Amino acid sequence: MSTSSSMPDDDKGQPLVEHLLELRSCLLHALVAVLLVFLGLFSFANEIYEFIAEPLQRFLPESTSMIATDVAAPFLTPFKLTLFASIYVAMPYILYQIWRFVGPALYKKEKAVVVPMMASSIVLFYAGTAFAYFVVFPLVFQFFTSIGPESVAVMTDISSYLTFVTKLFFAFGIAFEIPIATILLIYAEMMSAENLGKKRPYVIVFCFVLGMLMTPPDVISQLLLAIPMWLLFEAGLFFGKLMLKRKQQRNESEHTAEEP
Repeated sequence: MSTSSSMPDDDKGQPLVEHLLELRSCLLHALVAVLLVFLGLFSFANEIYEFIAEPLQRFLPESTSMIATDVAAPFLTPFKLTLFASIYVAMPYILYQIWRFVGPALYKKEKAVVVPMMASSIVLFYAGTAFAYFVVFPLVFQFFTSIGPESVAVMTDISSYLTFVTKLFFAFGIAFEIPIATILLIYAEMMSAENLGKKRPYVIVFCFVLGMLMTPPDVISQLLLAIPMWLLFEAGLFFGKLMLKRKQQRNESEHTAEEP
């Protein structure tokens, strides 16, 4: 029986210098991709900021608007947002470069798992940020702008707003990776699905604590992060059991085929 499926593609190994050169090449390709996307988006920097600010501006009183308290903020804030958006858009290519560097050292069976996991992690990260923008932002900003005293005009600083939304984007993007982490724990047999299921009460508490730490100090955004995290954990349990069952069936069939 051929052993090619059980050995890495680069079974002879590479000198350290070649690995470092390959790593540098991957990093340069990733940086160039971000730069090219940034150059393409920079002329639309103000429009991008208007798009990101729309969930808040929708609920601002007619007599108020967003403000800039720093002299350079009207330029620097859209600049920072465009850079963030460039990394966001180029993320699939960045992950591809990471895969190009790491892939040759993996076994073929490992590649069969890593590739769909990596693709799923990208989709889930984008789904998390989309959930934050389309679901969380409208609810949070409607709540914030409606509970303030009538004598206080809501005029948010654009730099503070960017910090606020990027923090939420990051929090929800990372939180939506929970199914991937859960599946990997089960598939690698580091923890069984049954043990993880028994720890459900602790996981729920952890989700709410993490929601409290990763979001602004308001109940709405904390709940909107904690509850999806819990549901995503349950989804990870389900698909983890399914993938482990398929892995065990495949191993059994291969073991049977090897017997004389």
